[in-house]
Amino acid sequence: MSEEAIKIGLLGLGTVGSGAYKIIEKNQDLLKSRTGIGFEVTKILVSNPQKKRRVNVPQELLTTDTSSILHDPQIDVVVELMGGVTASYHYIKEALEQGKYVVTANKDLMATKGEELHRLAAEKNVKIFYEASVGGGIPLIRPLQNSLGANRILRIMGIINGTTNYILTKMSLESMDFDSALAEAQAKGFAEKDPSSDLEGWDAAYKLAILARLAFDSAIDIDDVHREGISMVDIRDIQYAKELGFTIKLLAIGEDLEKGIALKVHPTLVPLNHPLASVNHEFNALFVEGDAVGEVMFFGRGAGEMPTGSSVVADLMDAAREIKLGDKSPSLQPSEKRNILPVSELVSPFYLRLQATDEPGVFGYLATVFGGENISLDMIIQKRSEGGIAEIVLVTHAVQEKKLEAALNKVHKFAAIERVASVYRVIEKK
Repeated sequence: MSEEAIKIGLLGLGTVGSGAYKIIEKNQDLLKSRTGIGFEVTKILVSNPQKKRRVNVPQELLTTDTSSILHDPQIDVVVELMGGVTASYHYIKEALEQGKYVVTANKDLMATKGEELHRLAAEKNVKIFYEASVGGGIPLIRPLQNSLGANRILRIMGIINGTTNYILTKMSLESMDFDSALAEAQAKGFAEKDPSSDLEGWDAAYKLAILARLAFDSAIDIDDVHREGISMVDIRDIQYAKELGFTIKLLAIGEDLEKGIALKVHPTLVPLNHPLASVNHEFNALFVEGDAVGEVMFFGRGAGEMPTGSSVVADLMDAAREIKLGDKSPSLQPSEKRNILPVSELVSPFYLRLQATDEPGVFGYLATVFGGENISLDMIIQKRSEGGIAEIVLVTHAVQEKKLEAALNKVHKFAAIERVASVYRVIEKK
């Protein structure tokens, strides 16, 4: 490799690391024709050099010694693809301290330590790139930073977790129950053995925190994101949603409102004519609204060896241009934290499923309670009672969440209401 080659140290050779290595080796000529620079992986950190791997790598490249990468003056870029937070944080921090550029796909780390690492990178006159941390193979970071840079971003809304989308798709299209859909997702490699981070909305919340920092020019803490998962979504709600003209998706939503920023992850009824309603299986999509561009949507595979590896190598190309050609883009500056609105202040239509004793006066009571909080109803479904219990489905017009909560507190106290089975937010039909 010529002296013009960028020297790369990989931390990790798992799924994403293997994909990145394959792309570098396979597309050497293409990468050089587009950058004028060669790309050379000189060291790869692994836990077991003797392990059989999904990619053929010369044995001499493998090391268990982190310092042989972080302290090698010949290595220009450290690519962290290990996952986790604690060890990765220390390795990335050390790489930046050594004046090396960093590429990472670590969403947990960038959501919780991103401000600090950006600040350190700026002090050392280097950069940290992390396109692969949010959308896998879908470009999201660059469009928000560059292509949409002239816009005030009003809203970002998307399906940014493939595991939950696969499960909800199976429940919707094939009437699978939750446990069966999860088992299939695990069997096909779309869900981890421990899927709790996906199912409880943590994965989407980390990604939303990263995107919101870029979209709304604000420091974001992960605790700023209101988070609900899909583990309580019932097949009955999926069926009722269809009847009403909706599907249920786990959405990550960020909005720049008059009084501050709203950030939330939760199951949502999405109108069947909305672009996000047709995003199925393991695919992801982000719907962005800017004050100049209007509405745009990014769609593709949000994970996987080659899609995510593609984003990693694209970041490497940007790093190479800066290091070898001096083609520097401005550093991302630390942001002041803007006001984050509590979820109780936000406004949305709601879907409610109630189970009530089949007796006179139930509807009259519900109408009185909701009317008392100035909540008007848009749609109502009541099925025939079974065993003396009737199921009632209501969709409200837009209402402030604390008003809905006040109404539900009264509903819970009514003896004829057996239980409030489900409460979900709704995207209004246009």
